[in-house]
Amino acid sequence: MRILLLTGWLLLPVVGAAWHYGPGQERMQLDRVASILAEADQAAAAEQWAQADESYAEALRLLPLDRVAEARRVRLERAKAQMLAKKLPIAHQELKGLVQEMESDPSADPALLAESRAALANAQYYTTWLMRLEGYQREDWEPEIEAARQNFRLLAEQAEARGDEAGLKKLEEDLESTIRLARMDLAELQGLPLPSQ
Repeated sequence: MRILLLTGWLLLPVVGAAWHYGPGQERMQLDRVASILAEADQAAAAEQWAQADESYAEALRLLPLDRVAEARRVRLERAKAQMLAKKLPIAHQELKGLVQEMESDPSADPALLAESRAALANAQYYTTWLMRLEGYQREDWEPEIEAARQNFRLLAEQAEARGDEAGLKKLEEDLESTIRLARMDLAELQGLPLPSQ
């Protein structure tokens, strides 16, 4: 019995080292990612969008590849920070790719897909506004505003089906804004202040 206890006692450091250099490394990396995400969230709360963008990018780089759902959440938050950090074209492309990826994945979180679609619709709306101010022709900007309108309409229908009255009201207002932007005369648009989030 003593030999068994002594052998067990002597094997404890070996088992500890095996865990530390095996599964323990992934746990340490996930702890580091969680710390970086907390920094990114703090930067976003303080409206330091460039810092938030960098921190989200670092967290994405360190996140293990098998953590798909977590990576999608971080990608969404990073795109939101990019939109507010004056990187609208980059955020627009990232959101478009994220929504397409989640639409083709039946296991994707529906709430995250809806939030990503809403962010994409906002990016499409602001992109249209800027394209119109920069003098793009109607055939160039119209597909953007139409895509935003369709996204807002789909989200409004989903909110109505869930019985989310507050969400439905906001989405209907966003839908009306896209229609007004598409119909607005350029001179009238130039007289308005740039929209904000």
